[in-house]
Amino acid sequence: MRVVVAGATGLIGGALLPLLKARGHHVVALVRDEAKAVDADEVVVADALDPVAVRIALRAARPDVVVHQLTALRQMSADALEATARLRTEGTANLIVSAREAGAGKLVVQGISFATAPLGAPVLDEDAPLYLDAPDPTWARTVQAVAEMERLVLGTPDVAGTILRYGTLFGAQTQYDPDGPFGARVGRGKMPIPEAATGVTSFVHVQDAALAALAAVDSDVTGVFNIADDEPAEGSTWLPEYARMLGAPPPRVLPGDIAEKVLGWFTHHQLTAMRGARTDRARAELGWKPTVSWRRGLASG
Repeated sequence: MRVVVAGATGLIGGALLPLLKARGHHVVALVRDEAKAVDADEVVVADALDPVAVRIALRAARPDVVVHQLTALRQMSADALEATARLRTEGTANLIVSAREAGAGKLVVQGISFATAPLGAPVLDEDAPLYLDAPDPTWARTVQAVAEMERLVLGTPDVAGTILRYGTLFGAQTQYDPDGPFGARVGRGKMPIPEAATGVTSFVHVQDAALAALAAVDSDVTGVFNIADDEPAEGSTWLPEYARMLGAPPPRVLPGDIAEKVLGWFTHHQLTAMRGARTDRARAELGWKPTVSWRRGLASG
């Protein structure tokens, strides 16, 4: 098949390209910067927020499948989250319109599993409600953009849609790389932990995320799938263990009344309230399973 990968220079997109080629697909990388090297059979250039450019690029690419891995999350800043929200709404809409016009029959799109509301069991499946009314405006905007993206993808006539809700990414060049922003802070002993660190994180290695995208491209199955490793863990488990792996001192404990102020809203939410992700559906319907646990790979980059 002819497969267009939007976001081909990103972490998951870059890992996916050689997997698609090895499977025998004709791979077309959609990039914003033509100067960036990519391992693809063809390259087309467009800014995903430019509907005319996207239309021209996909018309030239003639895809059977479009894979949407677009984010702007090299840094976890408010600006990066807002740029990613636009890619998930405006960018997705542009890709859908152009994909239909170009004759594509399928969309495979990157979502996030940790956008669920902190309600119910510690580990949730794909039917759990999203945290649309999060008290933090930046996170509420992020989750609302995810919901709009999913609505667009799953509601497009004549184009099958698959949403891959990835867990928290780890591996080289992620936030959790030992040299990445979060990893470096933990390694220096500068990442404290709240008293009640019962929030659950489901991690996924970049390569496992790419393997899930490959499975989705090759499958006729559609819908929403959580993609994460087999060991969802409370903050009180994974953060001290990560520090130990890095040879850092145990995280100092923050009293509950100051934890959010010190950590910031999102990190505090992750460590105290976040829910993990069940992956039964991806195993049963996509035939995907993780190959790397955070316990083996979180500190290795």
